[in-house]
Amino acid sequence: MIRYIDQYIRSEEERMRAGKVEELAARFAERAARHDHEGSFPFENFADLREAGYLKLTVPQEFGGDGLSLYDLVMLQERLAYGDGSTALAVGWHIGQVLHLRTTRKWPQNIFADLCRSIVKDGTMINTFASEAATGSPSRGGRPETTAVAIEGGWRITGRKTFSTLSPILDRFVVSAYIPDEDCTGDFLVHRTDRVTVVETWDTLGMRATGSHDVVLDEVFAGTDMRLSGKGMDDGGGWLLHIPACYMGIALAARDYALEFARSYRPNSLAEPIASIPSVQHLIGEMEVELRTARSLLYAAADRWDREKENRPSLKPELGLAKYAVTNNAIKVVDLAMRIVGASSLSRKQPLERYYRDVRAGLHNPPMDNMVLNSLAAAALGEKPL
Repeated sequence: MIRYIDQYIRSEEERMRAGKVEELAARFAERAARHDHEGSFPFENFADLREAGYLKLTVPQEFGGDGLSLYDLVMLQERLAYGDGSTALAVGWHIGQVLHLRTTRKWPQNIFADLCRSIVKDGTMINTFASEAATGSPSRGGRPETTAVAIEGGWRITGRKTFSTLSPILDRFVVSAYIPDEDCTGDFLVHRTDRVTVVETWDTLGMRATGSHDVVLDEVFAGTDMRLSGKGMDDGGGWLLHIPACYMGIALAARDYALEFARSYRPNSLAEPIASIPSVQHLIGEMEVELRTARSLLYAAADRWDREKENRPSLKPELGLAKYAVTNNAIKVVDLAMRIVGASSLSRKQPLERYYRDVRAGLHNPPMDNMVLNSLAAAALGEKPL
């Protein structure tokens, strides 16, 4: 029987790659409950990802990476999240941003090449720390309170970043900072030193194992060439589909758990498992509508982004729609799965309650719902009638 999760596999190569990631996901699933309970960072998962070559998936082939497409990224991230949402979301920021840097060429070529070689050789990872307590999400345009002051040979950077996913494991990262002398914001590549402190503040309802702590920079030095121009091609932000891919994977895991429960659970008041009850079948049908609708949008958006290279900036409304539909529908899918399973879905010994907590985090990842709706409205109002 063909599995629904395999519906969007297009080649034998994709099938083999997906199978390898499913093996990782199964391993991570065994560890997920412990890391969720402890709020601990899954260092062993990232050692496995490095060993499997996952960290170099989107690195250009010229530097020894796989150069995978956005479509491939979505497919693999979805499967990884099926096993552990926290690990998938965290590593998604890394492989997604490498794809973004590859397509936009916004970094100086020598700095990007150095990063790529280090990823392939040493398993280096990257993320951008932009959020701050006073400014909120950087997508809303707040000016950072972190400052970068020009000094001889470079910059002195001081500030505190929140939601710094992967902070326990990164040896380098990008920070946004306000430059007072120029009255503008810049991005800087920072290497970890004793001037960088990770303050373990991450204690949340869901996605508890992403290591998204606060990072404090105390007059950290960055060389002149470590100021990143931020210029380059506009790629429409397609790389951010790693986010809905993660939440779709969680929803698929919840769906499969509920289906297996419905097939096997038979209370003594029934002659057959509860899957035979019309009301349960109705809930399953509702779950499939939400899941399949959102998933079709996700893969369609990724495929268009890969194919329509010149049209990527104009795809922002479609990309936003995919994120909006997936995250909101994924929440509904997990809720329906819990209704099918009943009160036992609340047990900490079962994964559904973790899926329920984790999937809600999607509402707070960019782009936010109201910004997607505004973008879609602007696109509609900007059209010329037939």
